[in-house]
Amino acid sequence: MTETLSIRLDPTTKQRLSALALHSKRSASFLAAEAVAAFVEQEEWQIGEMQAGAAELDAGKGISHGRVAEWVRSWGTATEKKAPR
Repeated sequence: MTETLSIRLDPTTKQRLSALALHSKRSASFLAAEAVAAFVEQEEWQIGEMQAGAAELDAGKGISHGRVAEWVRSWGTATEKKAPR
């Protein structure tokens, strides 16, 4: 089951979407729904990762800036260090 959502597009974007629909032999509505679904999935993932990272920091599992900076400064040198854990 699907639901209807109305959106406003600038004329250029609407024309581009119509052209994509024509070339892909899909409806503009189908393409828009696919784009929204992909956007929502990506944003949910990103927010989840940020929340997980914040929770790790809150639990004291972070790595200090100094340790990360030391590691990065070692890149490309004879004494390159492993990533801090």
